Order: sequence, then C-alpha cells, then structure tokens
Amino acid sequence: MDPFLLHAWCMALAWLLLAPLGILAARFFKIRPGQDWPAHTDDQVWWWTHRVCQWGTVLLATLGFVLLWRALGGAVATSPHAWLGGFVLVFAWLQVVSTWLRGSKGGPRDAHADPADPSTWRGDHYDMTPRRRLFEAWHKHVGYAVLLAAWDTILLGLDRLALPLWWGIAPMLAFAALFVLLERLGWRRDTWQAIFGPGPPPGRHDDQKASIREAER
Repeated sequence: MDPFLLHAWCMALAWLLLAPLGILAARFFKIRPGQDWPAHTDDQVWWWTHRVCQWGTVLLATLGFVLLWRALGGAVATSPHAWLGGFVLVFAWLQVVSTWLRGSKGGPRDAHADPADPSTWRGDHYDMTPRRRLFEAWHKHVGYAVLLAAWDTILLGLDRLALPLWWGIAPMLAFAALFVLLERLGWRRDTWQAIFGPGPPPGRHDDQKASIREAER
C-alpha cells in the first residue's frame, strides 16, 4: 500500500477521531449519565477511555511519521506541513511524559490510606498541591494546543496533495459543535469532585479560608 496514503490514514485516525474522543471523555464524562454521584465516585470509564484514545493517538501519529520518513529514504522534509507535524509529534510525546509528573493521588480510597483517618489521605491530587496544579495547567492547555496544531497540519497536508479541505474541516466542525453543545448542557465536571466527591479540595479550602481572613482584617 502507498506509504503516503498510510501516513494520511494514520494521522486522520489519530487527530480527527481518537484525540477528540479522548478529550470529550476527559472533559464531559468524568461523571457518566445515570451514575449515582456522589454515592458512586471515581468512575474509571472516562479515565481508561481518555488513556486508550490518547495513547492510540500518539502511537498512530508516530507510526505515520515513521512510514513517511522511511518512504522518503530518511530525508528530512522542510515544508511547513513537515515542520508543524514534527512540532505536534514532539509535544504529543511530551504530553505522555507529563503524566508521570502528576504526583500522588491521595484520598480516602488511596492504596496507603485509612478511610477512617483523614491524616492518611494526603496526596498531590487530593490536596491540589502546586505540583498538581502545574501539571493540570500544562496537560490541559498543551493538549488543546497540540490538537489545534495537528488539525492545521492535516489541512496543510490536504492542500499539499490537492485534496478537498472539507475532508478535514467536516470532522473538525463536528467535534467543535459537539464540544460546544456538551459545554452548554453543563456536562463539564470538576475532576476533583468527580473522583473525591462534593466540596472544594483541601488545598483550595485552605486558600478560601485565608482569603476570608484577609478580607476580615
């Protein structure tokens, strides 16, 4: 099969299907429809969906790169499509690496916690430590930026092959429309609350109390 066509299919499946599905799962399905929340928290369906989709995205994108690189005999392309595609692939792998920096989980159901002893619930996520906040800011913002850059790369590739741009634009608009619809329906849920239950994280709760004390002075 034509390696250029295989490259195109790998990138289309990665960035027009898997990556958007992974984002939708993480943003809107932390609490599933019909889930008895807050009696039932920390549902893992969204987590595994997000993880499988994003790993699939990175692996397919890497395969697409290798196929094209081999087809070119190891030559380095210099077109805007190639440069932007390289940027996307590097930051996609940085997203994977960043997940190992998110810190510990914590909470009453953590492996090292005693549900009856809140002093054992400490963890970067449960306490929303600066490390966890920095990770979330990086992971979310860079994730969206990489997806947009990948879409731009796909459109450049279609233009380079003189193929209809709507082949890429149509699924992009479909994802954007679904994203806006779910946002307006109020399906976006806070990660901490989806995992640990109602109420502010201990770290944010402390910040709120400090702000109140400061305002009362």
